[in-house]
Amino acid sequence: MGAIDTHHFEHLYRAHADPWHVASAWYERRKRELLLATLGRENYLHAFEPGCGNGEMTRRLAPRCARLCAVDVASAAIGRCRARLAADGIRHVDVMALDLPWEWPPIPPGGFDLIVVSELAYYLDDGALTQFLNAVDSSLASGGELIACHWRPDFNDRVQSTDVIHDTMAALPGLTAQAQHREDAFRLDLWRRQS
Repeated sequence: MGAIDTHHFEHLYRAHADPWHVASAWYERRKRELLLATLGRENYLHAFEPGCGNGEMTRRLAPRCARLCAVDVASAAIGRCRARLAADGIRHVDVMALDLPWEWPPIPPGGFDLIVVSELAYYLDDGALTQFLNAVDSSLASGGELIACHWRPDFNDRVQSTDVIHDTMAALPGLTAQAQHREDAFRLDLWRRQS
């Protein structure tokens, strides 16, 4: 990424299987349920989840997708994500370790019809965020959905504010706002690209 060294996340995931307690913390469970409930469709052809971490959201997205591409910068996180999916018998997810945004997964013909950006973009410096959003823009299918969800309070590793990230995403060409949820803890937005 542009602001956090890959080794930082690698160290976090090697030290703890779930460094942010995404499987157990009420905040994480509630946020995940709201995100999934906000999605505009029951099923997607080919979704992309950058920053998949240990795969908690990936496991929940997978049943709604014919194909899902899950990417993280930390190989330790990717190993855990793969193991969790295998334990659940989920075989239609491509899990990759890539240095986003400088590396990008193969884009399916026509683009991804769902891109989920959760708790990721605030780690990117200005140059990396621009690169990331350009890649998101060129990867999102006509009629596809982009959903973003980020923690709002300040924290040590934050490089971008949540509101700036979401407002910049909203300005991507051809996106129409479909849903928005704001509270002190997080912001959640869903946009659809015009067909």
